[in-house]
Amino acid sequence: MQLTDLKDNPGATKARKRVGRGIGSGSGKTGGRGVKGQKSRSGVAIKGFEGGQNPIHMRLPKRGFNNPSRLKFTEVNLGRIQSAIDEGKLDANAPVTAEAMIGAGLIRRARDGVRLLGNGEFKAKLQIEVAGATESAKKAVEAAGGSIKLLRVMKETDPTERAAKKAAGEK
Repeated sequence: MQLTDLKDNPGATKARKRVGRGIGSGSGKTGGRGVKGQKSRSGVAIKGFEGGQNPIHMRLPKRGFNNPSRLKFTEVNLGRIQSAIDEGKLDANAPVTAEAMIGAGLIRRARDGVRLLGNGEFKAKLQIEVAGATESAKKAVEAAGGSIKLLRVMKETDPTERAAKKAAGEK
């Protein structure tokens, strides 16, 4: 058997429909679009249009609010920090910051800051610097003899300031 002998099972592939290739093909002239009108032309996108009737997304009631200044934290459990220390990825003597967690592979990015969660077993005496922590996480760290320093995080609201920082190469 050679590569040239390989074939699909019968009916596994379907031939592409070639539209607009003459009236003898059965799908020539208008190419299956019908005749005239807006939808027979190119560049038409009228999804959600209901023929002049008020569309469903306008008829249904609206609820909730999207807060534009809401902070998006990256969450880390204490158990993951403990396993990183056990594996030697984090230095137990140095303060544990967002940059140290990124270097250890605990998180991919810090977003607006790191929030510490209290899941998992924790027994290392650490100095942790994060943007936020749950009560259970604070108790677990202090019970192990460590300390948590909460950093004050402010969200940028000015887009020009953000663009200037990006141009300068800052985070």
